[in-house]
Amino acid sequence: MQNHTLWLKSPAAIFTGNTLDAGNGLVIKGNKIVELVPSGIQPKTPIDSYLDCSNKVITPGLINTHHHFYQTLTRAVPGALNKPLFPWLKYLYQIWKNLDEEMIYTATQLAGLELMMSGATCIADHHYVFPKGLEQAIDIQVEAINTLGCRATLTRGSMSLGESKGGLPPDSVIQSEDIILQDSQRLISKYHDESEDGFIQIALAPCSPFSVSTSLMQDTAQLAKQNNVMLHTHLAETEDENNFCMRQYGMRPLDYLEHCNWLGDKTWLAHGIHFNQDEIKRLGQARVGIAHCPSSNMLLASGICPTVELEAAGCNIGLAVDGSASNDCSNMIQEVRQSLLQQRLRYGAEIITAERVLGYATTGSAAVLQRPSIGQFAIDMQADLAIFSLDELRFSGVGSPLDGLITCGAYQVDKLMVGGKWLIENSEHSTVLTRQLMEKHQLLAKKIQNQNFV
Repeated sequence: MQNHTLWLKSPAAIFTGNTLDAGNGLVIKGNKIVELVPSGIQPKTPIDSYLDCSNKVITPGLINTHHHFYQTLTRAVPGALNKPLFPWLKYLYQIWKNLDEEMIYTATQLAGLELMMSGATCIADHHYVFPKGLEQAIDIQVEAINTLGCRATLTRGSMSLGESKGGLPPDSVIQSEDIILQDSQRLISKYHDESEDGFIQIALAPCSPFSVSTSLMQDTAQLAKQNNVMLHTHLAETEDENNFCMRQYGMRPLDYLEHCNWLGDKTWLAHGIHFNQDEIKRLGQARVGIAHCPSSNMLLASGICPTVELEAAGCNIGLAVDGSASNDCSNMIQEVRQSLLQQRLRYGAEIITAERVLGYATTGSAAVLQRPSIGQFAIDMQADLAIFSLDELRFSGVGSPLDGLITCGAYQVDKLMVGGKWLIENSEHSTVLTRQLMEKHQLLAKKIQNQNFV
């Protein structure tokens, strides 16, 4: 079917992620977009088949920029409820230290499928918990992602600073710095695909300033530079983190980041809430990317990301659901709505529009992950797209289908295409059986949550 041409015809609305007119749909050939069809115009490309999209909204595939897939096993755990970040982490680390290979495989599959069902064609994960027996966690994640067929940026996370050395995590889930760096190089060499249409990419991601040493932060930056891969970490999520960095290092988190040689355009940061105006200016000058996590920031009462100021300064803003334990939901199209509502509290209704927050989830996220061939509709871009049906009670009476997609609360795709292949049709994945996966995942969640805190 490499030369087959498909016309996605006459959508109720289409978001291109740019100023191009595709009011009468898209033409796809193989794995690429070959024509945008303006309103009232017929395709110039000879068409082999078409799909009537007259009651559907088409968007570029959504791109999640930050997650912790393993946390789907610990959603709404009673002992972690109603806590801010640090106490929440300390409680859950006592559960997460019991992760095993079957759990990480199943959690990755389930989180990935959940994201895809909500419109994501490219997903990012930050895995940093490596208890004994789970040294091959990223390899297991690659295997699980390959069963789903989506694109992924998997980050080799790390923690080297346990409780005995003043860090937050228990010593049983940290690793030595030599092991972390050796495994990082192994994973880059084995899996990282930097080609235009690459499916699996690897980035390096020490967990946070309060769980790794300064030397590991610096050595990781050097290793990433040598291999031309990206860097990722949590930063400025809470005021507690700012206070920790001042006590531990005598400087604020961004100053510490610069001290570790991280301030550059190959770095993206999760959360990015508690920056002052000078720090925002420096982040923009360095072209650092930001993974904006509205639901997580609200659930943990961390604060509101200053997206408009960061973007104006020069940062790319992407959207992220964050870990399921700090969101309890891995739904990308719902996260777009959360961003709309949360950011309007800060900036008002005229500035924060449906188009702007959809842009965070598509073109912005693609820029954050430095994947230039996805995130918008243009000729020769990869055919990664989501189709949402308006045939639901929630959309009845909608005047603007594109705005209604967000404000009326879309939650599930009708169809999802990655690289020209339909992976989800009629809200069902082509190969992964949702019910069976859920049953297995639920059993593993009960197992890890019920294990003694030893």
